[in-house]
Amino acid sequence: MVREHSHERIDKVSKSVRQLLTQMKDISEVIVDLAYASLMFDSREIAEEVKKLEAEMDTLRYEIRMKAMLAARTKNDAIQLSGLLQVASAAEAISNAAGDIVKLLDLEIEKRPFLSFVLRDAEEKIRLLTLTERSDMVNRTIEELGVESETGMRIIAIRRGKRWIYNPEPFVRLKGGDFLIVRGTEDGCEMLKGYASGERKWPVYPAEGS
Repeated sequence: MVREHSHERIDKVSKSVRQLLTQMKDISEVIVDLAYASLMFDSREIAEEVKKLEAEMDTLRYEIRMKAMLAARTKNDAIQLSGLLQVASAAEAISNAAGDIVKLLDLEIEKRPFLSFVLRDAEEKIRLLTLTERSDMVNRTIEELGVESETGMRIIAIRRGKRWIYNPEPFVRLKGGDFLIVRGTEDGCEMLKGYASGERKWPVYPAEGS
């Protein structure tokens, strides 16, 4: 029977842990935005999604800790994996903070006067835009449009009828009547608002070599 060398075992675990960390990174990028959006739009639905993502982060961190504990047989093994565990703890701290933010929904609106000042003064804004049928963004995917690269705005959620699409994938196709929760600069928001309303045409660039 051929025994696996310690460094080979740790390398395999590190790769597996890094995959889990990638999932945690993706969640941490959107969870705080959703938490603030839940307060801005007084939405219990969005708050519930934040709670689900927070629970998912707890599960991911647990899986990472288990993998690390099972792999670390020596002090040197533990040292190699400790950095990854610190990153996981930091990502979980972000999700816990988002969970604390949505708890503010339990306060009555008039008891949250500070919130409007915080969000107003933030460099990046969170806005709700409506995609009209006359917009030429309709029936095109987020990737095809290159929304973030074109406007600097990130679509963090889409409401389609009664359905929510959180942290939409690039292949999601936009539809007329969609409500978009977006994050970015004031200028970028105004630009995207014009495209979403149909008042501005989405830019078309000539193909390379033409």
